[in-house]
Amino acid sequence: MLALTQGIPTRPRPGGSEVSVALVTGSAGLIGSEAARHFAGLGLDVVGIDNDLRRYFFGDDGSTAWSLLRLTNDLGDGYTHFDVDIRDRDGLEQIFKKYGAAISVVIHTAGQPSHDWAAKEPYTDFDVNAGGTLNVLENTRLHCPEAAFIHCSTNKVYGDRPNFLPLRELATRYEIAEDHPYAGGITEDMSIDDCLHSIFGVSKVAADVMVQEYGRYFGLKTACFRGGTLTGPAHSAAELHGYLAYLMRCVMAGRTYTIYGYQGKMVRDALHSHDVLTAFEAFFRNPRSAEVYNLGGGRFANASHIEAFRIAEEITGREAKTVYVDQPRVGDHQWWISSMAKFQAHYPDWQITYDVPTILREIYDAQVENWVAHDQPR
Repeated sequence: MLALTQGIPTRPRPGGSEVSVALVTGSAGLIGSEAARHFAGLGLDVVGIDNDLRRYFFGDDGSTAWSLLRLTNDLGDGYTHFDVDIRDRDGLEQIFKKYGAAISVVIHTAGQPSHDWAAKEPYTDFDVNAGGTLNVLENTRLHCPEAAFIHCSTNKVYGDRPNFLPLRELATRYEIAEDHPYAGGITEDMSIDDCLHSIFGVSKVAADVMVQEYGRYFGLKTACFRGGTLTGPAHSAAELHGYLAYLMRCVMAGRTYTIYGYQGKMVRDALHSHDVLTAFEAFFRNPRSAEVYNLGGGRFANASHIEAFRIAEEITGREAKTVYVDQPRVGDHQWWISSMAKFQAHYPDWQITYDVPTILREIYDAQVENWVAHDQPR
């Protein structure tokens, strides 16, 4: 980590002292809560916005109430929380007005994150993901236009385009030829057109493009981070979102995990929340306008479902319980490995530090008292 306050812009308080504020939407979620801790550790005051909409999306498994309690206890006076929905324009405006130019960075992690759930309530999905992002962007433009704006997008903006890649079926995974241009990972030049996105993918495309446009049209310092599997021990693992943590939870608790399609050989790269936040910090310290970055574990950290289950079984000493449904989920990727080449060219000091076995081991160690002792097998 860089020196705590080196290069961080500050703004004067009314009383004369100076402050720098990190405003985090979705602050009780996995990436949001880690962002709050990370930027508090850099010496910024953290303002969090979260109304636990995940409970509405995913039930008690997905609730972030426990995370918010831990966050407020850990950060104390360094964290101020607002129970506000990002669809609430008036509520957001009051928060942005309160802190104004003291806001040095906006980390926008709030959203509806499941392409399965989006089809149930398309209005809600679009209003949260697209409308909510516009609300946060416009308040940034009006009240803190010099702030770095970090948007948690998704690789689902590419729709099912990756499924048209020439893949080979191996014993435990699908893989791409070594001489293919994407052999090192999918780059940001992949088209988002003429493919199936899912309702969720469409709302995230709208948000992604709007973030870019606020960078180009208004000159804001914006970046879209198109994440794949972003995970870690603070994940509120639910079946419809957070596959790697939920996979480990199922193995630990004796739950049955449903595998959808591709013989369980679909490949995902995974990036630990720590590595996500060091990427965000790098952009914050040297921001650019209208940038787009794929964000994932790349060739360093990836696994198929079959491979991830084997790792989880080895860590837990328990056999995974699975059922197989031959039909893949709509818009699901058969093979996704991110290329981090563009981001690493812009920020060469950044590096990935967690591979998949290390991620799963940390999730196990963090949750063994909760998911083994208290979960009931299903």
